[in-house]
Amino acid sequence: MERTAAAPHHRLFDFAKTALIKIFAFPYATVCDLYCDGGADTDKWCDAQVGHYIGIDVSASAVSEARERWEGKRKPFTAEFMELDPSDDGFEAQVQEKGIQADVVCCMQHLQASRTKYQKNVEASHNKGLKTVPNSIRSENYTITFEVEEEKFPFFGKKFQLKFANEAVFDNHCLVHFPSLMRLAREAGLEYIEIQNLTEFYDDNRTQFAPMLGSCGASFVDPRGKLLGRTHDILGLYSTFVFQKPDPDAIPPIVTPDLCDPDNAHEENEWLQSQQASTDDGRRPHVDVILPTDPAKGILGPGPADMRL
Repeated sequence: MERTAAAPHHRLFDFAKTALIKIFAFPYATVCDLYCDGGADTDKWCDAQVGHYIGIDVSASAVSEARERWEGKRKPFTAEFMELDPSDDGFEAQVQEKGIQADVVCCMQHLQASRTKYQKNVEASHNKGLKTVPNSIRSENYTITFEVEEEKFPFFGKKFQLKFANEAVFDNHCLVHFPSLMRLAREAGLEYIEIQNLTEFYDDNRTQFAPMLGSCGASFVDPRGKLLGRTHDILGLYSTFVFQKPDPDAIPPIVTPDLCDPDNAHEENEWLQSQQASTDDGRRPHVDVILPTDPAKGILGPGPADMRL
């Protein structure tokens, strides 16, 4: 267990979870943690000072371990633990039946694989004139092997196995298709906030998180806090998916009423008189030009075909 925890990719993954929780969690929030992985992030939620924690996992042993870890921390927040499968078709009904509501819903497992590297690998192969799409990706840090499936891209993502260097065990994952994920989120009433590769996420927050990542290992960043090659390669496998549920009780912004300003009354009268005079002598009064907008396209056009939802 200690050997696995010390592996570079585990330390980088743990750093990414810590950074995300620091940014998106807030004091006294109710958090629902899907695939809670035995309560591995209990300390992180404790540091964020959340008020209530709901741990959900498909594994009974993981749920039991999460409860024991929470109790071992002297119950820093109220909590409940449930054995449910978030990927099951009846999950939504089960959640509603149990009355589960949360301010923050996170999924640190099973949705973490980015499409970017595989897509670039395919494009590179096409540029070389190859007629077949490669079913594996190799670097000095990992090997990715895709399963052969009848469907071109299954609904829940393309299955693949990920093996890191110096490890004999493969981890099973699913490759998430970004446009499909965004469409499903919209159908569920969620607003798209951000989908960002972790290398870009780190660069955007380098000032805040460079010291933290530097403390995870001496070989992850250079003296300026810039990602080293191996770190960039491993973090590039993962992406953040952030969506937000609109608040139905949110009060719309108040529109400022158009009140008469005595200081500008003289100028307004002059403008009205000029408009009336131009109408009386047969000339068209000046009006602001409003561009016609096609409701099907919008002012900026329909956008790229591959990202239309």
